[in-house]
Amino acid sequence: MSDPVSSASIGRFLTLADTAEILNLTLSAALDLVRTGELPAIRIGSAGAWRVERVVLESYIEAKYEEARRMSLWEQSDFANIPELSGGRILRPGAAEGQDRPEP
Repeated sequence: MSDPVSSASIGRFLTLADTAEILNLTLSAALDLVRTGELPAIRIGSAGAWRVERVVLESYIEAKYEEARRMSLWEQSDFANIPELSGGRILRPGAAEGQDRPEP
């Protein structure tokens, strides 16, 4: 979507179906994102069709990447070993995935 040619060809606003396709979600999952306010959208026309602004969707995707990056850094930090701050789990550095066990 960063290609200026493709950005211009899809227009400023995306339908919910287009948004779902870009995010590789079902239409109902995209609608849930809009209804909960996680993904800002507007209603257009007398039928009230949802539209997502292209730049808003791009910002949403960037925010999700940032969230994933921060979570990865958090899990690598020393604070991830404090059960109160890591959801009751103690994450051991170097432990294989799925082998983290909460301490009693």
